[in-house]
Amino acid sequence: MGGKYHIILFDGECNFCSFWVKYVIKRDKKNAFRFASLQSEIGQSYLSQYNVDPALDSVVFLKDDTAFTKSTASLNILKLLGGFRSVLFGLIIIPKGFRDFFYDIMAKYRYKLFGSKTCELPKNLQYKDKFLK
Repeated sequence: MGGKYHIILFDGECNFCSFWVKYVIKRDKKNAFRFASLQSEIGQSYLSQYNVDPALDSVVFLKDDTAFTKSTASLNILKLLGGFRSVLFGLIIIPKGFRDFFYDIMAKYRYKLFGSKTCELPKNLQYKDKFLK
């Protein structure tokens, strides 16, 4: 994987996903996360390496030798960010199918609600070292 880093693959054409990446970057006090868009060559390579459906357009979180998707990925990321956010990890006790049902509803309408454009974050010099090439 990415050595000592946890990897977050995100939809690089989704404004909400870009917001989520900025949210994590600003709160990543331990410098533990690295990012790549699902559409990128390296993103597709990780999906293949971890046997994740390449058509998935949801957040994928790679930690150790495991790929987490959808709500499970989001909850694990919040847990690792620490602080009050880690309390939300308690939602993991809710069955995955139920959590992902609501996650999928949000995912289905995210372009309508937040719009879409190519993510500019990897080009931002302030964040450049956070993105995998």
